[in-house]
Amino acid sequence: MPIDLFGFTIGRKQEPTKTLQAFAKPEYEDGALPVSSGGVYGTYLDTDATIKTEFELVNRYRDMALQAEVEAAVDDIVNEAIVTSHEVPPVRINLDNINVSDNIKEKIKSEFREVVRLLDFNKKGIEIFKRWYIDGRCYYHVVIDEKSPKRGIQDLKVLDPRKIRKVRETKKKEADTRTVPYGSQQKETLEYFVYNEKGLYKGQGQGYSTTFGQAASGIRIATDAIVYTHSGLLNGQRSMILSYLHKAIKPLNQLRMLEDALVIYRISRAPERRIFYIDVGNLPKLKAEQYLRDLMTKYRNKLVYDANTGEIRDDRKHMSMLEDYWLPRREGGRGTEISTLPGGQNLGDIEDILYFQKKLYKALNVPISRLESEANYTIGRATEISRDEVKFTRFVNKLQTAFSELFNECLDRQLTLKGILSRDDWKKMKADVYYVYENDSHFAEVKNAELMQDRMNLLRDLSDYAGKYYSHDFIRKHVLRQTDDQIREIDDAISTELDDPRYNRDDQAGGGGGGGAPLFNEIEHDTNEKGVILEDIDKKIEEKFEIAKKDKELKESVSDVFNSILEDDDDELKDTLNDVFNSVRK
Repeated sequence: MPIDLFGFTIGRKQEPTKTLQAFAKPEYEDGALPVSSGGVYGTYLDTDATIKTEFELVNRYRDMALQAEVEAAVDDIVNEAIVTSHEVPPVRINLDNINVSDNIKEKIKSEFREVVRLLDFNKKGIEIFKRWYIDGRCYYHVVIDEKSPKRGIQDLKVLDPRKIRKVRETKKKEADTRTVPYGSQQKETLEYFVYNEKGLYKGQGQGYSTTFGQAASGIRIATDAIVYTHSGLLNGQRSMILSYLHKAIKPLNQLRMLEDALVIYRISRAPERRIFYIDVGNLPKLKAEQYLRDLMTKYRNKLVYDANTGEIRDDRKHMSMLEDYWLPRREGGRGTEISTLPGGQNLGDIEDILYFQKKLYKALNVPISRLESEANYTIGRATEISRDEVKFTRFVNKLQTAFSELFNECLDRQLTLKGILSRDDWKKMKADVYYVYENDSHFAEVKNAELMQDRMNLLRDLSDYAGKYYSHDFIRKHVLRQTDDQIREIDDAISTELDDPRYNRDDQAGGGGGGGAPLFNEIEHDTNEKGVILEDIDKKIEEKFEIAKKDKELKESVSDVFNSILEDDDDELKDTLNDVFNSVRK
């Protein structure tokens, strides 16, 4: 089978395949930059005209992740999605739905473990997922041994998403009038990645250029050499990959502005102010104003000498006297007077702040209950789980599904390089490949416990129909929800326990170990076994009775013989026989 990797094709030459013509251009979901050969490299703008490039967009996302509320929400999401422990790996592959041999399945599982090792996912899984969630994309450079590509991937190096971009270039080619109507045009699409160490879209100055000219001068890399995984979210023009943090940009900005305004309001309205009514008598206007300024200066400034530094400094407090009100008062008034204005009265009202916090958490798809740190953690049945938590669990599952494309892309390269599967075969079966992520959520644990209880109840109801209307394999897969791997593990464990005296049911029943509840479809077996045991006991009783009856008849016959002999007149013989008779009777 031919192998097409890194721009080279290894294998037999194949006849070109005919492609179906369509009138519409294909829609791409990878956010690649579309360019045309021979023209000017264009770019795009977002709807708000605030972010012009992906470089700025990624920087915006990373700045948002440093905010306290966003960081807490991101940590909740990441911790729910990726769970690390020493006992089990954070992610496992499930191949139950693909129709291949067990040998191929074991090879795929082995290569998956190798990919996990190359990513160091067991230790850095949380960091990798968090980086992908914040940036909305992640890039890995596939490093192979060019002399021996069958050794597979040797290393996976993470790349900064601000320095690399996927480009889709469209070239015109001459139309073949024998197969295509005259006058129509054929276009050839070329995909590649552009990498620039200095960063894409970065201009000569301090800013960033809005054209692709700087990026076009970077290094062109084949698509097979890059593993590219994104969030799946696109802007309205479907030209830019967005992060899950994108819809939280506006609520976060509103929250920050409102908090700043609240701080300014409290600083300006919280302190009490004084009103100084100064009696200026009959002084003219100019002299009255000068008198008022002299008093303000007198009470405002307090110059002291600092013996440590030798400087004269102004020892005014935080509240300047200029923040007070100085008002002149003519004769006839009440003279000089000082009164106090109270500070703000509604400084404890923060309903607007709480509103925008809840709005921010809704934009981040995190339950509002997690915003309240003082809220009690409910430990109860699944019926007590809130609807928000259920929605949050589904959101996390969606994130895990989108992130799993990273493993699909890595396995695509790995299986192709080692010749285990062709790229076409893997493309067909990867839709049926699932990745199981470890989960330690309490709500999930309670839910699984109740599901297990319901399954056992259903299993008990189906015990009479097993082997008649439903096969045991069907019940194990569709009722107990056991995978093929779990079935093999359970069967092996059961075989081992049968040889273990600790789990021997006969010993448990005879030794007072409790015996335990009857296993699946075992009640009828136990009933039959008891009947057989009772029949054996009856037979043994009858045999003992017959033996005892024969012994009694033999003793009576011997006794009659002895009595007849004893009737003889020989005294010596009588004594001898009498001794023998007595010994026999004993």
